[in-house]
Amino acid sequence: MYLSELDSGALASGKPALPPRSYEDKALLRAAAALNLELGRAKPAIYWTDMLLSAAIGYAGLFVAITASSVGLAIAGAVVAMLALYRATSFIHEISHLKPDAVPGFHTVWNLIAGVPLMIPSFMYEGVHTLHHHRARYGTVDDPEYLPLSLMRTRTLALFMAAAALAPIGFLIRHAVLVPLSLLFPSLRAAVMEKYSALAINPQFRRPAPDAKLKRSWAVWEVLASLWSIGLIALVVAGVVPVRAFLIYLGVLSGAMIVNQVRTLVAHLWENDGEEMSITAQYLDSVNVPPPGYLPALWAPVGLRYHAIHHLLPGLPYHALGEAHARLIAAMPEDTSYHRANYRSLRAMVMRLVRASMGAGRG
Repeated sequence: MYLSELDSGALASGKPALPPRSYEDKALLRAAAALNLELGRAKPAIYWTDMLLSAAIGYAGLFVAITASSVGLAIAGAVVAMLALYRATSFIHEISHLKPDAVPGFHTVWNLIAGVPLMIPSFMYEGVHTLHHHRARYGTVDDPEYLPLSLMRTRTLALFMAAAALAPIGFLIRHAVLVPLSLLFPSLRAAVMEKYSALAINPQFRRPAPDAKLKRSWAVWEVLASLWSIGLIALVVAGVVPVRAFLIYLGVLSGAMIVNQVRTLVAHLWENDGEEMSITAQYLDSVNVPPPGYLPALWAPVGLRYHAIHHLLPGLPYHALGEAHARLIAAMPEDTSYHRANYRSLRAMVMRLVRASMGAGRG
C-alpha cells in the first residue's frame, strides 16, 4: 500500500550525508526561480471554488453529526466535517502568502466563513508564518514554527499532540475570556498579543507588534471572534444550543487540529539545533509527499504535501505546486538536491521522528 512504501532515494540507509548547512545548490535555486516567474499567478476561480466547496461540505457534515439519530451516521458526519473544515481552514496558510490584490475579497470572506466561526481568524497567522520563511530565522529560536523535535525527548511529542487536541478550548478561552479582560488590564493585553495571538509551536516565540495595516485588520476580526465565542457560550448556557451539539463542534475542531499536528510532525525533519541554514539546507530539512498517493490530499491539503517546494517558492500559489514538482523532477538529475526532500510514507516519517526522539531521551 502507498502509506507503507518509502521513497528509496529519501530515507534509504545508504543515503549520503547531508551537505553543509551553508551549501547552496545553485542549479536548484535557478530552476525554482524560473518556475516562480512562470507559475506564480494565483487563479481566483480555483481558490473560491475549493474554499467554498470545502466549507459547505464541512458544515453539512457538522449538521449531520449534530442532528443524526444513529451513532454511525453521526460519526460519519463528524469525520466528513473534520476533513472538509480542515481543508477550508488550511487556506489561512495561503492567505498569509497571498498579495492583497491576488484574489480580491478572499481574505474577508474566508474570515467570515471559516476564520471567525472556527475560532482561527487570519491575524493569528498573518505576520507570523512569514517569519518561518525568513532566511535568518528558519530553525532558530526566533522561528515561531520550528522546534528541534528530532533532538527532543518522546514526551515532547506527546505534549505536542495533546496541545493540538486541546487547542479549540484554548481558542475559546482566548476569544471569550482573555480578550475582553485584556481591554481592562493593559498588562494582560500585552501578554495576549505577544503570547496568545499566534498559531505557533515554539513556546519561546513572542509575537512582535503588528504594522498599522495588520493592526486594523486584527482589531476587526478579533472583535468578531470574541463576539462569536461569547455568544456561543451564552447560547449553550441558556440552553438554546444543546450541550451535545457544542461538544460535537469542539470535537470536530479538535480532530482537525490533531490531523494538522500529525502533518506538522512530518513537515520537516526537525534536525536543526538553532543555527542559521542556507536555503538549500532549509529545503532539505523540509518534506514533500508527492503523488502517486491520494491520502496526503486529506492530511496535507491545499498544497501542504509539497512543503519542501513551498520553502523554495513561498509565494507560489498552492494550485501550482504539483506542476512545479513535476517540472523539477523532470529537470533535476536524480543525484541532485531536489530529489532528496521527496518522501512517500507518513507512517515511516512519524516512526523516524519517534525513534530519533527516543534516542534523544537516552542521551
